[in-house]
Amino acid sequence: MDVTQPILDALKTLGLDLPVSQEQLEIKRKELLHTWDPSRYANLTNNPKKYMQSYKEAEEMTNKIEAAYTLLSSWLTSSPDNPPSGQIIV
Repeated sequence: MDVTQPILDALKTLGLDLPVSQEQLEIKRKELLHTWDPSRYANLTNNPKKYMQSYKEAEEMTNKIEAAYTLLSSWLTSSPDNPPSGQIIV
């Protein structure tokens, strides 16, 4: 099965390879969200600038993880005749 570049990027973001199941996808999402939870950076350093950089990076990664999960989840549940909007599955 050929996949589009956004699907490959989403797999790379989550650190997964094909074939992937919905269960693997959910487990990896939970692991990554725990790792990148912005609140974990609250007392990491006394340097406010460094804290904000880490916090923003964690927020960015959280958004990327959620977007990748949403894309892959819809891709996995869609039928070959009805791909998710904006995605062409060849």
